[in-house]
Amino acid sequence: MNTTLATAIAAGLVLAAILLAVGWLLLKKRVERERQGIRTEADRALAEAKKQAESKVREADIEAKEKVLAARVEFDKTVQARRQEIAGLEKRVQQKEENLDRKLAQQERREEEYGRKEKAIADQQKKLEDKQAEIELVVEEQKRRLEQISGLTAVDAKRDLVKSVENEARLEAAGLIRRIEEEANEQATQKARRIIGMAIQRLASDTVVEATVSVVELPSDDLKGRIIGREGRNIRALEAATGVDLIIDDTPEAIVISAFEPLRREVARHALEKLIVDGRIHPARIEEIVEKVRSELWERIRQEGEATALEFGISDLHPELIKMLGRLKYRTSYGQNVLQHSKEVGWLAMNMAAELGADVEVVRRAGLLHDIGKAIDREMEGTHLELGREVLKKFGESNEVIHAMECHHGDYEPRSLEAVLVNGADALSAARPGARREILETYVKRLEKLEHIADGFKGVQKSFAIQAGRELRIVVEANRVSDDEALWLSRDVAKKIEAELQYPGQIKVTVIRETRAVEYAR
Repeated sequence: MNTTLATAIAAGLVLAAILLAVGWLLLKKRVERERQGIRTEADRALAEAKKQAESKVREADIEAKEKVLAARVEFDKTVQARRQEIAGLEKRVQQKEENLDRKLAQQERREEEYGRKEKAIADQQKKLEDKQAEIELVVEEQKRRLEQISGLTAVDAKRDLVKSVENEARLEAAGLIRRIEEEANEQATQKARRIIGMAIQRLASDTVVEATVSVVELPSDDLKGRIIGREGRNIRALEAATGVDLIIDDTPEAIVISAFEPLRREVARHALEKLIVDGRIHPARIEEIVEKVRSELWERIRQEGEATALEFGISDLHPELIKMLGRLKYRTSYGQNVLQHSKEVGWLAMNMAAELGADVEVVRRAGLLHDIGKAIDREMEGTHLELGREVLKKFGESNEVIHAMECHHGDYEPRSLEAVLVNGADALSAARPGARREILETYVKRLEKLEHIADGFKGVQKSFAIQAGRELRIVVEANRVSDDEALWLSRDVAKKIEAELQYPGQIKVTVIRETRAVEYAR
């Protein structure tokens, strides 16, 4: 049994080996056939590629030969064209040479002809000069006859003619100017009035005019003798210590302190009040009280300056400028308190700058500090404008602020909108009614001068200075001054006022021309 099984297994193994060998032979032959096919295919593809490459080479060779041939043909054409062009140029050059020769010959003939003509012209010129002299003699004779007939010289006639033409031109220009101004002022005037009106409405300020005297009330007239002292020693000591004049007259229970310097007047007033309360009035006590009051006053000045800077929201102002700002409270200009005036200018300029979109910070500082030089102009030489510029430069103010400050009196040409606003705000604050005090005599003379200037123009029937001299109304004769001439008359009067008078603010010149037509029904 085992032997049969082993034989069967052995036979199976032999059969498997035979099958494996046969399969290997078949696979080997198949692989060989495929390898042979691949080699054949590769040889065929290689042969095809060689044929295509040779074909491409031949085509490229043919194309290159064609291009060379075409380039040669093109070159031949270019050469031929250049040769023809050169031949044409040579022909034109030859023609030009021939033309030049002809022109030279013509020029020589013309020069000969010009020579003959010049000689003829010279002869004619001489004849013309002789005739011109004769004509001038005739003209002079005619002028003399015309002057005798007309009663005018040639210079007078020419002047009258020029004046007539000038008047016509002025009338036409006046009409044109009036139309342009009316169109421009329709909007500009309304906007300016609105902005200025809003600025003034937002500023609530009292009108205060200060004088040069202060009055100290006394509990009784008996104190007058004690203030005067034995042989006047007390009053002399007080006047010497304060620099003021004490006026003790018949005014009941009052002493008048007179001084142009408000600081001295303030020191004297406080010192006198303290002496009256203290009761000890003698030269030594007077000097002690005056010194104490002066120290207290300087402290109040500093506090006033700080309060003003705080009111305007300026926190980086130099301490010296703060002190000088406080001193302006005791400084007046035409009776107007300078510190109050500076505040008004600052607020007005700020309000207008906010409406116009200008730099509010610049006008805030420039408006408040524009009169800072008046705090020291009585102690140093120079105008308050120049002193103010030096002070602001010294204490670190910006160039924009300094420029806006220095233009507020028109001494410098403004280069910025802020400078114009500060100038306008200064004029508004100073020109409002009651802001400043004038001497009656000066005021009356200014009004008379205004009317005298207007009366000096041709065609003026009557002039009236009204509104405290801030407006001049001129009534003209309708038959001598036309509507267009009225415009020029207002301008001429305004220019003459600017040239001859000094005044705060501005003066409005109004020319009134009335035409009346009268007829009677019978």
